[in-house]
Amino acid sequence: MVGIIVQEGESIDKALKRFKKKYEQAGIMREFKRRTFYTPPSVKKKMKKAKAIRRAQRMMMEQL
Repeated sequence: MVGIIVQEGESIDKALKRFKKKYEQAGIMREFKRRTFYTPPSVKKKMKKAKAIRRAQRMMMEQL
């Protein structure tokens, strides 16, 4: 659970900014998105293979 203590005399905007920064660093939204959609292992393999192919093609284009 992410939380902050609002300092005395601190503006709400500044406190909210600190909260958002901690929230992003904790990776809560990223984890939520990852868990929301189930991806079967076979699809993960296909995606990983396609990513490797794109990366290899990009490397080949950079060499030319």
